[in-house]
Formats: sequence, C-alpha cells, structure tokens
Amino acid sequence: MQLGCVLGTIVSTQKEPSLVGVKFLLVQLLDQEGQPLPTYEVAADGVGAGIDEWVLISRGSAARQPDGNQTRPLDAVVIAIVDTVTLGNQRIYRKDRLLN
Repeated sequence: MQLGCVLGTIVSTQKEPSLVGVKFLLVQLLDQEGQPLPTYEVAADGVGAGIDEWVLISRGSAARQPDGNQTRPLDAVVIAIVDTVTLGNQRIYRKDRLLN
C-alpha cells in the first residue's frame, strides 16, 4: 500500500465498458513523513474520497482483490480514507484538522 493525497478527479466519457461508473482520482504519493513525492497515480476510487484527503492506495494485482474489481483493468485503487497518521510520538496528519 502507498500513502497519498487526493489532488483532483479525472473524467473520461469513453472508456473500457467494465469501468463505466468508476470514479478516478489523481493522487500525489507521500513519503513516510507525509511530504509530497514527485510521483502521481491515477487510482479508481473505491471509498468515496475527496480532494485534499489522505488515502491508502493498493496497487498491482492487489488492486483487483476488492469485490467488483476482479475483471476490471485496474492498477491502483483507493482502498481507505486516512483519519490520522502518527510517526513516533508526533501526529503528522489528522483528517478533521490538517496539520501538514
């Protein structure tokens, strides 16, 4: 899994039929301290994440494990919306109060 921050949505009116109805997000990956990496991922949204929320992304064959994704051509899926991240004794992110 990878930690990331949702930057926006991606809309595609023409797509593989099994992807109709799937929401896509542009996610910037984060390092272990919550700092943005210069890497982005397009991920299917499986949990209803919104812009500026921190999320967990499952990639590769694990992205096809959740129900309904087994036959979809997906490489990355948002599988969780993060509530808090604590590193050592310091909370670096809290969903209801952005600390980063």
